[in-house]
Amino acid sequence: MGRGLTLLLLPLALLAAPAQAEGGAAAAAEVKIEVLHLPEVCSPKSKKGDLLNAHYDGFLASDGSKFYCSRTQNEGHPKWFVLGVGQVIKGLDIAMMNMCPGEKRKVIIPPSLAYGQQGYVQGKIPPNATLIFEIELYAVNKGPRSVEAFNQIDKDSDKKLSELEISQYLKEEFARDGKKRHPSVHDEILADIFKKNDHDGDGFISAKEYNVYQHDEL
Repeated sequence: MGRGLTLLLLPLALLAAPAQAEGGAAAAAEVKIEVLHLPEVCSPKSKKGDLLNAHYDGFLASDGSKFYCSRTQNEGHPKWFVLGVGQVIKGLDIAMMNMCPGEKRKVIIPPSLAYGQQGYVQGKIPPNATLIFEIELYAVNKGPRSVEAFNQIDKDSDKKLSELEISQYLKEEFARDGKKRHPSVHDEILADIFKKNDHDGDGFISAKEYNVYQHDEL
């Protein structure tokens, strides 16, 4: 799937994913952050739910060996991910809050906010490993569950999303992508979205049910 469709379908992809709880202040205190470069104009600053574009290198604190480099992935393109929803390890979600485009940081993440006691064999990370990341942030965009994304789907502006509205939005994004898909794909995604988000079972996804990031605007 190309980056274009990936970003267009993020509102629906995240509707089909479970929400994660907000981290506490105690967890934030465990991540050590050193700002290596700060642009003169530091805006906008990242917050939970924003779509970020960044490069980062990961090192083991124990011996300084590099276990990850985003520049060697995806033909060297920076990584896109939504901040604060578990698409990266918890320590990185915390370390990249309030960061602006052009900023560079070096962060130290304890095992409890990385891969813990189990480690990560595929990533060559041993159990109880403290990790160091060097991060360069390129872009901060409004996330897929922003007010704008909700309003784009909510055609009748009644502050809730009907099955018809989400179905139509999904069809439009599929048509924009231009790829042929079996009709069952549309139906399966639609059913999954309502299963995971229509908490009160009324046949609609309210602004509150949609709003996993707790934006005040909704």
